[in-house]
Amino acid sequence: MRQPDYGPRVSFTVAILIVNAVIFIVQLIASHLSSGSEIEGRYFALSLSGIKAGYVWQLLTFQFMHASWMHLLLNSMAIFFFGRSVETAIGGGRFLALYFSSGIIGGLVQMLFALLTGEDGPVVGASAGAAGLIGAFSLMAWNERFTLILYFIPVVMRGKTLLWLSVALFVIPMFTANSGIANAAHLGGLLTGVLYVLLIVQGRLHFPQWRLPSRPASAAPRELAAKHAGKKSIWNTSKNPPDEDLSPAEYLQKEVDPILDKISAHGIQSLTVREREILEKARSRMNKR
Repeated sequence: MRQPDYGPRVSFTVAILIVNAVIFIVQLIASHLSSGSEIEGRYFALSLSGIKAGYVWQLLTFQFMHASWMHLLLNSMAIFFFGRSVETAIGGGRFLALYFSSGIIGGLVQMLFALLTGEDGPVVGASAGAAGLIGAFSLMAWNERFTLILYFIPVVMRGKTLLWLSVALFVIPMFTANSGIANAAHLGGLLTGVLYVLLIVQGRLHFPQWRLPSRPASAAPRELAAKHAGKKSIWNTSKNPPDEDLSPAEYLQKEVDPILDKISAHGIQSLTVREREILEKARSRMNKR
């Protein structure tokens, strides 16, 4: 029952940030070429005219492009702060599926909005994918207090507050003509992140009382979440600590079986520190028999 090191060995969050930065540098180089910007905007940025022309790959390529250094920086901050916690909680494979599906569906929502309003223009940026991470984080920290840095000001809030605040920030500007921001894509990405957690990760549609998994202090994003000692974790199924008076059979049934079911359903990377401690304690008790 020995467990590997906690958390993903390869950080897809960091990998996405690196790829975005490299592609933006390529954009800057291309912009100095005579036809670089025209090719970039026509074939790789997302637009309704491009989709109608059959350039469906734009739903993926637009997610790696950015309009400016500030645009890249803001999206990178959101991906970094929220992505690390989400990736740790659900695993690398599901993290990638969540991120890119949020970007693609967010792009489709933006194209539908452009079709209805006639406001068609090139759309670039990882904002829809980042919004999906915000939606997923909000669900997983629904009643959890955490500290979020907003414009260098620390703000304490719960996940549900973050979700409704994000909805308001994305919906209200949609009624402003020619805002220059793809708010429909942001909203589509946010809702995709919410539904992904409810339907794929949790497997049912409801608002669970989840918490962020406990992690070593060196790995926890200080900007996002504060530690709450003694509280149950996002996946924890037991309300109280293991009972020392339980027989080995009762202990296995009450404490260990739910954890083994979780490993079977979500993989060993989904375990929290406390759940790993329970497994190690169960191994020690079994060896004493």
